[in-house]
Amino acid sequence: MAANGRGLGRAVSAPCPAWRRAHWEAKGRLKPEYDAVVIGAGHNGLVAAAYLQRLGVNTAIFERRHVIGGAAVTEEIIPGFKFSRASYLLSLLRPRIYTDLELKKHGLRLHLRNPYSFTPMLEEGTTSKVPRSLLLGTDMVENQKQIAQFSQKDAQAFPKYEAFMNRLALAIDPLLDAAPVDMEAFWQGSLLQRLKSLSTLTPLLQAGRILGAQLPQYHQVLTAPITKVLNQWFESEPLKATLATDAVIGAMLSPHTPGSGYVLLHHVMGGLEGVQGAWGYVEGGMGALSDAIASSATAHGASIFTEKAVAKVQVSSGGRVLGVVLQDGSEVRSKVVLSNASPQITFLKLTPQEWLPEEFMERISQLDTQSPVTKINVAVNRLPDFLAAPNAASGQPLPHHQCSIHLNCEDTTLLHQAFEDAMDGWPSHRPMIELCIPSSLDPTLAPPGCHVISLFTQYTPYTLAGGKVWDEQERNAYADKVFDCIEAYAPGFKGSVVGRDILTPPDLERIFGLPGGNIFHCAMGLDQLYFSRPVPLHSSYRCPLRGLYLCGSGAHPA
Repeated sequence: MAANGRGLGRAVSAPCPAWRRAHWEAKGRLKPEYDAVVIGAGHNGLVAAAYLQRLGVNTAIFERRHVIGGAAVTEEIIPGFKFSRASYLLSLLRPRIYTDLELKKHGLRLHLRNPYSFTPMLEEGTTSKVPRSLLLGTDMVENQKQIAQFSQKDAQAFPKYEAFMNRLALAIDPLLDAAPVDMEAFWQGSLLQRLKSLSTLTPLLQAGRILGAQLPQYHQVLTAPITKVLNQWFESEPLKATLATDAVIGAMLSPHTPGSGYVLLHHVMGGLEGVQGAWGYVEGGMGALSDAIASSATAHGASIFTEKAVAKVQVSSGGRVLGVVLQDGSEVRSKVVLSNASPQITFLKLTPQEWLPEEFMERISQLDTQSPVTKINVAVNRLPDFLAAPNAASGQPLPHHQCSIHLNCEDTTLLHQAFEDAMDGWPSHRPMIELCIPSSLDPTLAPPGCHVISLFTQYTPYTLAGGKVWDEQERNAYADKVFDCIEAYAPGFKGSVVGRDILTPPDLERIFGLPGGNIFHCAMGLDQLYFSRPVPLHSSYRCPLRGLYLCGSGAHPA
């Protein structure tokens, strides 16, 4: 039941966002020169443009697609159903950005989820006995009651674990906003440069002070397999597997892979409305977030152009950026160019190669971009009815419907087996599934009584074994396997499906420009973070080409 092409446009009746009105008013007014140009109107590029324009830097953003937002978009794939087609939950957008860009003033509305995690079991499922499930939220006492179904010891340990991880998140969090330490200036610069570089050490020193004597234990979280960390805290597999999903989601990692602990930390460092670690739905879908950022940018004078792909970055004979050339041949001059595209697209496709060091280009070409993700967007005519938590007679959403619903996640062994399938070149036989129903909190996304469902699934390799390719047959075969798994937990699910949209790693790359389908632009391993993101440079943390900057997920900070 793949969606047909006619359903791929935005809703005709959708209200016109402020940025689009501003664009229409400026239609045909592409200027030959701006102070700054941003390649790509993904949410990171929009944020960069908004900040520049607020400072009085005349900025233009060029987006190749018909819709802004990059992976943070809302698209009406199936008539009447509005999907956050790629990115589907909000948390990691930095709190300062909300305030500085006045996103609420520009229409951003959020729906916080509480509870936030639901893991149903298949065990003991008979007509006379309801299977167990694990429901977690912000109420610690209730969390402990839920965990006690599986282990009293784990119920007692859980508050200590949460405090331990929150402390680590508190220490690491400031590093997400700070440029890496300028090692060249620190070791080889003038006295003045060395003194200035000391300020870049401040976040690291603050992190060390927060972690204190427990630094060795925290170092283990960042470097060890998450199973090793969780085994030291807990004994029950449903709890460990539920927590481990955040250590592998979006990453081609097993819970047994060293470094998977950092991926978990990355996903608990966010927050919404002052609630640490909270994740929520954006009213109107993730595209509404991008629209709010765009509205903030255009309110200060930024110009946004859709269906204007950049073909190349222009460089002067002296090795400095001059601007960009669009695919239609238009030349736009600017003092600086910011690229929200991936490092691979920026440096290997858009930048003249003669201006980049050979070693640098080689490192960029070798970036780890493996992705396990296939995203499936589903329209249904009724809520899933889980054996472990039957629906209300009224058909109204219950608390567990608003959660991230983890399927095939009762045991970390299941996650590892799913990973091993992908390492052999095959989609997982029993995929890890994160199922979200944003319309359970935001009814504007679907017709009355109907719902939109986001399935974030893994593991699916970019390249299939046996010479197979991700054609329609393979896409649908994998989606059918995912639906069969959901059916086991929620009988009747397959009969409720109105339509679906299947996005394998190659699809995510083609549509959204995500290299290898990787939602982070490149893997989140410790070898590709901080001053090694996207690659470790021998000199200061700067692009080799003067006037060219990365502003997307492949850089630190984005």
